Amino acid sequence: MSIAHGPETVVLKPSKPTSLLAALLLHPGTVVSTAYLMRAVWDEEPPATARAALQTCVLRLRRLFAKYGISATTIEAVPGGYRMHNDTETLDLVLFRTLTAQAGAAAGPGEELYRLREALSLWQGQPLANVASRMLQQDAVPALEQERLRVLERVCDLELAAGNCHQVLVDLYESARRHPVRERFTEQLIEALYRTGRQTEALAEYRTVRDRLRDELGIDPGPGLRRLELAILRAEDLAPAPPGAARAATPGKVPALPAGAAAPARAARPAGAARAVLPVPAFAGRESDRRAMAARLTAADGPRLVVVSGAPGIGKSALARQTAHEVRESFPGGVFALQLARPDGSAVAVEEAAGLLPEPGPDRRLIVLDGAVGAWQVLALLPAVEDASVLVTSRRGLAAVVATHGGAVHRLDVLRSAEAYALLAGLVGTERIAAEPAAARELARVCGHFPLALRIAAGRLLTRPGLSVADCAAWLAEDPPARLALAEEARLSVPDVLGQALDALPPELREAFLRLGAHAADEDVSARESESVLEQLVEAGLLEDGPPGPYRLHDFLRIYARWHVRTHATAAAAALH
Repeated sequence: MSIAHGPETVVLKPSKPTSLLAALLLHPGTVVSTAYLMRAVWDEEPPATARAALQTCVLRLRRLFAKYGISATTIEAVPGGYRMHNDTETLDLVLFRTLTAQAGAAAGPGEELYRLREALSLWQGQPLANVASRMLQQDAVPALEQERLRVLERVCDLELAAGNCHQVLVDLYESARRHPVRERFTEQLIEALYRTGRQTEALAEYRTVRDRLRDELGIDPGPGLRRLELAILRAEDLAPAPPGAARAATPGKVPALPAGAAAPARAARPAGAARAVLPVPAFAGRESDRRAMAARLTAADGPRLVVVSGAPGIGKSALARQTAHEVRESFPGGVFALQLARPDGSAVAVEEAAGLLPEPGPDRRLIVLDGAVGAWQVLALLPAVEDASVLVTSRRGLAAVVATHGGAVHRLDVLRSAEAYALLAGLVGTERIAAEPAAARELARVCGHFPLALRIAAGRLLTRPGLSVADCAAWLAEDPPARLALAEEARLSVPDVLGQALDALPPELREAFLRLGAHAADEDVSARESESVLEQLVEAGLLEDGPPGPYRLHDFLRIYARWHVRTHATAAAAALH
């Protein structure tokens, strides 16, 4: 605590008058009772002459104020106690609270951020560091710190919303380390790390916090942190700001704002709008696909269109996003992703999708159209992005798209054994997987080498640090389709993802798929159904290959088909009773 008069600043020494002054300044403009002031100065042991001694402290403070040009009537004696009249010109605490109130009423996030940064700049070190009062240290200092931390949390939220992830990392590292039980700072730090391409560090930060909470407090992380971990595991886009959003000033400094002008608010972003593409956590394999796709997308001439198709959960979106991130330097106009299917699997209307595309510009761009429901969606959107390279993912082959616009199709198969092992190691941790290599390979086999299933299994291992890989594989093997699900998120659930794909089929195709699943893996399915039915199942992503070779059903999809028939038969029998 200090007194500033012009260029001169005096830091007060710990003393009874300093404790008295602190108690008054904590309640600016209000009457502070004599009893409260005595406790603040002498804690629980006031002397018999405390009231007289309190008056002596007031006199000493008035003389000090007079020395530095402060009116002696600043401390006012009133019935029952004392009062100090302070405003934004005389007390930083009043100015801090005024600025935070102005921020709450700001016209937009830019002005709000400016006001809050200005308020934080008033804090210089630990509050009341030179105040000896135990009562104020125990009660008032934590309350003041909570005021500051709430403002700092809001500042970090605004910086993240504006896309200023790099700039805010310094604030977040310090805040998360100094306040480890305040989970919001940790959430913000993990988000900033992830959105700056440091997803491995983000997951490591989550695991460190999770382990500390369990070891020290016996609790699990809160829902915000758990949702964030799931978002990273499924490579979800965490909504960085659109290109051209104004950057805030460097953390810790107050940005310049012209007199009388409010900082510009960031433009509102429609839900589902095309967003910048981030790398996929622990991505493994698909090297030849990535090289071929990169060459096609960055070609100087010819069609720059690539379609990635395949079964549900086989890793189409992950491959597209990883490749898009790796070639981002070739696209100065930006790399963007637009989701063409809603969470329930229904198609986003073409008119809505077109309105969410980024505005064209002079520089070359890459657009990822993710989860196309049919060729009609893509064909309608291609004229709007004719200046860009386009990467499309879909369960369907989209033959009509490449037939009319050229391009290449990559039909994905399951991961190879080594790729599946590498994916588990990247997600769960190299040491933990390397400690049980045979069990890890068995776990990959149980998951059918499907990226979706592998990420779900990794999520289970991550949230259960005491679970061995072997025990996890054995437990999942008893009922893979049912147990490969994370309750918090339908998109990380095999029954939900594959069930949604199955429900989207016409009844005759659904029944055909389930019939094919009943047969042994080495049987030729070509004679089981008509060629028209088989071709439609291939187009739906639920069957592979075809002429001139035999049609083929992935083993994991066969297991799912049998589980689906069994569970529905059990449910039907139970309904009859």
